[in-house]
Amino acid sequence: MNRSLVFDSPFLLGFDHTRSLIERAAKAAAESYPPYNVEDRGDGALRITLAVAGFTPDQLQVTVEDDRQLVVAGKREGGSEEAYLHRGIAARGFIRTFVLADGMKVDGAVLAHGLLHIDLIRPEPERLVQRIPIKTAG
Repeated sequence: MNRSLVFDSPFLLGFDHTRSLIERAAKAAAESYPPYNVEDRGDGALRITLAVAGFTPDQLQVTVEDDRQLVVAGKREGGSEEAYLHRGIAARGFIRTFVLADGMKVDGAVLAHGLLHIDLIRPEPERLVQRIPIKTAG
């Protein structure tokens, strides 16, 4: 991926993690399976819905890595013995990632009718004020 000149400015100090997040988001956007929706549920809450027809809850895993990356993985065990004349329903495993904003938390996940719903919330942050003591020189 090309390096963005915006983050090379001498006025933006300590933003290496932001560059890393943008690169991860671009990589995640290039993935196409399984298809998904992201729904705004108001008050900072979101719902991600993935089409995972044919997967059981035991074959799916939802994890959060480093408080920043939501990872949804589906694994299929072995090959099936059926002889298909046409196979249009994907039977492959997948890993789908989403980069989470600061403060986003996973509230739960539900599998219903071939759709995996993952609810995200953003609790109100505590308002912190830090007083910096001023020292005198000498």
